[in-house]
Amino acid sequence: MKAFCEFSGVIFDLDGLVLDTESSYFAAWKMAAGTMGYVLDDAFLTTLSCLHYQAVEKAIKRRCGGGFDIEKFSRLSSQCWQEWVNKKGLAIKHGFHDMLGLVQQNRLPFCLATNSHSKNARQCLQLAGIENVFETIIGREQVQTGKPSPEIIFQAARAMRVPVENCLVLEDSLTGVRAAKRAGAYCVLLPSTPAVEPVARELADQTVDNLAVLAANWC
Repeated sequence: MKAFCEFSGVIFDLDGLVLDTESSYFAAWKMAAGTMGYVLDDAFLTTLSCLHYQAVEKAIKRRCGGGFDIEKFSRLSSQCWQEWVNKKGLAIKHGFHDMLGLVQQNRLPFCLATNSHSKNARQCLQLAGIENVFETIIGREQVQTGKPSPEIIFQAARAMRVPVENCLVLEDSLTGVRAAKRAGAYCVLLPSTPAVEPVARELADQTVDNLAVLAANWC
């Protein structure tokens, strides 16, 4: 395990890592599908964790079969999500402020690298009350291919002007871990769901329960 002082920059994922957005997405997708007469169960929704929206749409269309109106689903899910977050808000993941404090104390550059569109990411951060934390956000629209491609990680490292091999990448899913490792970065897995793919643990350099534990125990 590397010491924290060996890193020159930190790359945060958004969904499931900084914010508990995934539960709101899952709820919106389930409600939208239900309105259209389809059922998306929790087990299936979990497989969509950290995928970019185009991949999510393909998976849902494949699941629901021929004749599924993906454009209508997209409109409905957007409306359902807005209703959900307006009612319940978005929670910041446990330990994020602890980790942010550690990063800032060590004066390390940091940024957000997400499969979400940067405009949506900023909206989520605003809903959670931390819209001013990340000066640099690398979103899905800024690269040709999203995670698990390493392109977003490379872009984030360039934005911080830090060699990617000197970056600490914090991810919560196999998709993100694959992107980080393909880029050659050091990756810590902080699972957002109880069911974690064994390969994610194998690929990650380290697995920790949450950001609070990571911040408290990093030497």
